[in-house]
Amino acid sequence: MQVAIVTGASSGIGFGCAVKLAEAGIAVLGTGRDEDRLTELTKAVRDPDLIATLAVDLTADEAPQRIVEAALNRWGRIDFLINNAGVGSPKPLHETDDETLDYFLGLMLRAPFRLAREVIPHMAPGSAIINVTSTFAVVGGLRGGAYSAAKGGLTALTTHIACQYGAQGIRCNAVAPGVTVTPMVEQRLQNEGFRKMQTEMTPHTRLGRVEDIAATVAFLCSDGGSFINGQTIVVDGGWSSTKYLSDFALNSNWVAR
Repeated sequence: MQVAIVTGASSGIGFGCAVKLAEAGIAVLGTGRDEDRLTELTKAVRDPDLIATLAVDLTADEAPQRIVEAALNRWGRIDFLINNAGVGSPKPLHETDDETLDYFLGLMLRAPFRLAREVIPHMAPGSAIINVTSTFAVVGGLRGGAYSAAKGGLTALTTHIACQYGAQGIRCNAVAPGVTVTPMVEQRLQNEGFRKMQTEMTPHTRLGRVEDIAATVAFLCSDGGSFINGQTIVVDGGWSSTKYLSDFALNSNWVAR
């Protein structure tokens, strides 16, 4: 039985990834801060042999060791690490104070770095690390600030791990979601400008769903993804790679600057 660690597994993309991996027969240690939400993950997976949870502050100094020990004590091995935990609602650089900067970098760059460092010695050939980044690490993102900086750093960490440990049979890739409808994003979609930027500039019929990201992560953990290394797979319906504008946007009355 293969074993995966999924951070930020109590909701949104992390929750979806944990369930999807368990459906593929992979045992999952899901981590998050909210023990009650993690209980919901256990219920969703249903099979007690395939799920364990750990309520932990990922930024705490002892967190990586606690997480790795929990996985090893339960199943005796670690095959996949899904670094997913994150936070949204960033501000542009000139509005970002040091406390916010440190928090974003701590959760979305330092914590994945430290957890990967702790996990790699226990990984055998055929293992993989998947870092959930963002389209804001691929293209310039309005109001990205510390979020863009953290996710961009995580992209660079991905390619380093792929290069450094690929010859040991340990792959590392990034999955970069576009705007995906999760509890973290729903509030931002209430902002008309943000909503228009996503819906009118995406050459697809809908916004992203958790299932889209979870299925991509599961593929990278499968035999089908076994020769993919050092890549960023962008899952955004074409938002970041095209200059698309919807008919509505093209035919709207534009106000001169």
